[in-house]
Formats: sequence, structure tokens, C-alpha cells
Amino acid sequence: MRDLFGRELNYLRLSITDKCNLRCRYCMPSSNIKEMKHGDVLSFEEIERLCRIFADLGIDKIRLTGGEPLIRKDVVHLIERLKAIKGIENVCLTTNGCFLEENADRLCNARIDGINVSLDTLKRDIFRTLTGKDELSKVLKGIEKAYDLGIKVKLNCVPIAGINDNELADLAGMAKDKDIDVRFIELMPIGMGKEHKGIDRETIIKELEGCYGRLIGTDPDYKGSPAAYYKALGFRGRIGFISPMSHRFCSECNRLRLTSGGYLKYCLQYPDGCDLKSPLRDHKSDGYIRDLIEGSVINKPKEHRFNEDLVNTECRRMYEIGG
Repeated sequence: MRDLFGRELNYLRLSITDKCNLRCRYCMPSSNIKEMKHGDVLSFEEIERLCRIFADLGIDKIRLTGGEPLIRKDVVHLIERLKAIKGIENVCLTTNGCFLEENADRLCNARIDGINVSLDTLKRDIFRTLTGKDELSKVLKGIEKAYDLGIKVKLNCVPIAGINDNELADLAGMAKDKDIDVRFIELMPIGMGKEHKGIDRETIIKELEGCYGRLIGTDPDYKGSPAAYYKALGFRGRIGFISPMSHRFCSECNRLRLTSGGYLKYCLQYPDGCDLKSPLRDHKSDGYIRDLIEGSVINKPKEHRFNEDLVNTECRRMYEIGG
């Protein structure tokens, strides 16, 4: 499946819930949250059906997101069902890690292909300030358990000026003795992210090289990967940077997003998309939905334009979109 600009779309970020147990300051407000009603969220049966259609269109990688996906009951069973779909080669999960330790064995048995854990700090007080919860020890235990089981683990850190900018070297150091990728993700001006200031790649690299010496660039995971990876001398793991603002990668963007309410989004910035829940519940055929998806992705924009104030930007927060 290709868009008008020749980009092959093979990666679906699939939100399965808008609910989360944390209240990260750049993502989710601490109060007045409008959660979706249970019946408005796609069922696992609906998700599986859509993923079969997406696989037929060329999607071969699925990442489950939220909210917090491990909040949803029987998510491991969903992973098993998605991995059984012909054409789906990779099913991964992004989590805040709070429920990872208790689910790690089942995730491993389900043959999860990788787990990304959001980890913005190693300091208990900062974690509490950032997330509203005192759960850092649970997250670190979950990371350790998943790693010990042989699951491919990546840590995602959002550097924020004045909050965690003085511990980026410590976070990167988690890749020193373990084969773990630590990725620094540039803050996006979406929802509550607009209220904070991110830190660019060059600034972080300069700081890390002051601690660990020269960083050597390595090959990406796959064509279309948004991450630029580096190795430091003596490190088992890699240090990565996903920098959509300062190093735009729109020309190679290979992803689509599906919200927990069944709304297909083409780009994180724009509100434009296609409702897939209605045709599902109106008992439209797979062929009808396939044609709807294939016809709608021509609307995927060439690039984001976050730096232009007058551009029509998504007003929903990250937890409502699926990240």
C-alpha cells in the first residue's frame, strides 16, 4: 500500500485504550479527563478483523499503544491472535512499564517481538512529579524481568528542559551493560506537550559525548525507521534519537495510526482521518473496508508543519490519539 508520494505504508500504530494509570505531564491531565465509553472502544474481534484487512493491504508491523495497553484485560490474548494473522511479521507493545513485571512471562510466551518502555527519569521524586504516581521501582523491575526473559527491550525517554535534562547521561548509561536501546524522543507540540520545551539531538549528543566519548552512528533497524542509532565505546546497547522536529523524517514515513475508537489517522499533526468503526458496525464487507482504507490513505500529507502557527493541528491529546 502506497500513498501519493510513493511511500510504502507497512506499519500500524494501534491504540487499544485511551485509559492510563499515570498522568504524565506532557500527555495526560491530572483531572477532567474525558474517557471513552466502553462501547465506543473497538472490541478485540473488531481489531483482529481490521488487522487482517490491513495485512492484506501490506501492513506487516503492528505496535499496540494506549493510553496504557496493559490496562486492557486479555491484551496478551490479542497479541497471540494478531501474530497468527498471515502477513503480520512483527507485533510490539509500548507501555509505561507499571504492569510489565506481572505480565512479562505471558508476553514472552505470546512471542511478543519487542517492548518499548517509556522511562523519562531514574529519580523517584522526578518520576512522581512527572507522572503523578510513585511507581518507578515497579517500572524498573518490569524492565529487568522482560530483559531477563530475552524480550527485546527499548527505553523511550522524552527530554524536557528543566525537568529531566540533568540526567540524560544516566538514562543513556542503561545501555552500557545490557543489550538495551535507549532512545531520546523529541517532544512534540501536541496537546499538553505544547506547555514544555524539548531538547534537540545535537545538545544531547554533546552532553553524552562529554561522558562516554565519541558516539558512532549505526545502521537503522529497518528502512523507514525514524530512529538514528549510535554506539558508545564499551556499550552493549545503542543510543537512539527520534527527532521529528529538528530532523524531520516525513519523506520516509511508513506509518498509519488507528485510535481506540476506530479512527484512522494519517499523520500525528493533523486531525484528518477516516472512520473505520462505523462500517465495521454497519456490517460492511471486508472488501468495502479495504477499499475505504486504500482510498483514504491518499490523503496522507507530504509532511508535518508543526513550526507553522496557522496550520490546522490536531487538538486531541496524545493519550487520545495513541502516540
